Parts: sequence; C-alpha cells; structure tokens
Amino acid sequence: MRIAQVIGRVTLNLQDPSFKGGRWLMCNPVATEDFNTACKQPPPLSKDNTLVAFDNLGAGEGDIVGIVEGAEATAPFDYDIPIDAITVAIFDSLYYEPVS
Repeated sequence: MRIAQVIGRVTLNLQDPSFKGGRWLMCNPVATEDFNTACKQPPPLSKDNTLVAFDNLGAGEGDIVGIVEGAEATAPFDYDIPIDAITVAIFDSLYYEPVS
C-alpha cells in the first residue's frame, strides 16, 4: 500500500459500466519523511509520481489515502474490473517511526 494525498478529480465522458458507484482521483504519493505530518499539513507535491486511482470510499481533495496497486486492486470486486489502483483507506492520522 502507498500513502498519497488527493490533489484532484478526473472527469470522464464515457466509462466502463463496471465503474458505477465510484470515481477517479488524482493522487500524489507522500514521501516517507512526510508521513507524520501529512494529515495535519499538506505534504509537498511530487512532480513525477502522480497517479489516478479508482475511489468508492468518498475521498475528497486534500484527504490522505491508502492506495493499493496492481492485481490486488481488483480484490474487493466479485466481477472483472479493469483497474490498476484503488483507494482502500482514508487516514485521520498517521504515526511512523522508522526501524533502526
């Protein structure tokens, strides 16, 4: 799972019917050194790693979310769905202490 900040939404004119009930969010991965403050103040934007994730949790702009990517992103569905990234958590707070 990766930690990211929602920085915007994607608008589609057409989409696969399997996406009903969700939406697409632009997400900016949070650097490890910013984990502890990410829920209190906006983390710096990364220019290279922004990704689009399917969201059916209701995350909004500025939220800090957990994102699962790859084949595991389809695990919550009992039908085939063509996604590669999905939000799986909306964080209220984070505490991270690196292992020495």
